[in-house]
Amino acid sequence: MTGLDHDVALRRAPLLGFATGSLGMGVWLTVPGLLLLYFLTDVLAVAPWLAGLTLLLPKIADVLLHPWIGHRSDVEQARRGHRRRLLLAGCVLPLAFAALFAVPGGLTGGAAAAWVALLFIAGNLLFAAYQVPYLATPADLRIGYHERTRLMAFRMVVLTVGILLSGLLAPLLTGGDTPTRGGYLRMAALLGVGMLVAMLVGIAGIDRLRQAAAGPAAPEAGGWRALAESLRDRQFRWLVAAYLAMSTTTHLVLAGVPYYAQYELGRPKLTTVLVAAFLAPALLVTPAWLAVARRFGKQRALLAAQSTFAVGALVLAVGRPVGLPVLVAVVAVLGVAFAALQLLPFSMLPDVIRAAGATRAGTYTGVWTATEATGGALGPYAYALCLAAGGFVASSAGETLTQSPAALAAIRYGFGLLPAAMMAVAVLLQRRYTLDRVARADPGTGH
Repeated sequence: MTGLDHDVALRRAPLLGFATGSLGMGVWLTVPGLLLLYFLTDVLAVAPWLAGLTLLLPKIADVLLHPWIGHRSDVEQARRGHRRRLLLAGCVLPLAFAALFAVPGGLTGGAAAAWVALLFIAGNLLFAAYQVPYLATPADLRIGYHERTRLMAFRMVVLTVGILLSGLLAPLLTGGDTPTRGGYLRMAALLGVGMLVAMLVGIAGIDRLRQAAAGPAAPEAGGWRALAESLRDRQFRWLVAAYLAMSTTTHLVLAGVPYYAQYELGRPKLTTVLVAAFLAPALLVTPAWLAVARRFGKQRALLAAQSTFAVGALVLAVGRPVGLPVLVAVVAVLGVAFAALQLLPFSMLPDVIRAAGATRAGTYTGVWTATEATGGALGPYAYALCLAAGGFVASSAGETLTQSPAALAAIRYGFGLLPAAMMAVAVLLQRRYTLDRVARADPGTGH
């Protein structure tokens, strides 16, 4: 790319249109991660170890399918000059989302787990069809280092609104303290309608951005050879590895919220409070993280956020003795860090693509979204293993069981100590990423 990249400033209206697509993605990113493990163990009577596998095994398909979708996205870009057909195909996702929670009444245990696993695979495939070309947009545009961060800041704020609204509404729509199968289906149907509208608006926003700042035409994509080239990119490998640890950690925390609220704090309704405390700060602090990244660079800002998250998670492992107000405040601090964990890696990804001189943005984003999907499965699976190790006993909807002291300890430590350790790994991996200094020194090109 030329140094003219930094001359293009994107208008606010198409930015908002593009960002609106993240509302729909926010529902899929949040609700299964927040409720699906609990839905399996405490509504469908699926044993914790099997529930964890139900969420993990479908992600094996994602590791192959997401890069393939990225390749197909690059083919569409090369042949048609846009990625719209895949985006439209992804708009079927709301149907799969509703079906995921529409488990037939007679199914429990292993049979119910099989239903959820099959629909989870279908939903993840449709989600990838939308998300991969969507996230390729910043690399497709003729914009520079700081403008890419600004674009992703808009996305982050709107994504946070989607995550927050779905995270608050989903537990309430399922029936609150007494969730039922019908309540879960009602929740999925209502949120699915909102998903569809938001995703269609996002496609329109992408079209307007491309009209304003489209980059040069891309050559025909190189298939699996292009995938191999992306994996040989050292900067990309370290960024992806760090993001895997981050994604796994944040999804683990989301999966643990209902258990922590019910069994550690003794008040299931606090699930909504904790979700709000975790997600709401991002609406306020994302502009601040954008300013920090401009002043100190994305890498230094991200390392600070990762370290803050790790320290805060240790307090959650103490649990009830520190007091509810302190715990809620700590969760809010994690939310401040979470805003950076969402904004900065996603704005660093197009930096890597442009620095490599790559025109196959879809291939890179396909690997990236496969990594995100893997973290989305590993997080709940890791928490499910903690529950199983502690002897947690699954139950059906409406059934009340007393958990053992070992199970209660597993709920608490899995929500605190394990996230702290995993985020510490993310810090170590992120420190190996060295592109940011170069990209920041020449913001017009990203080289």
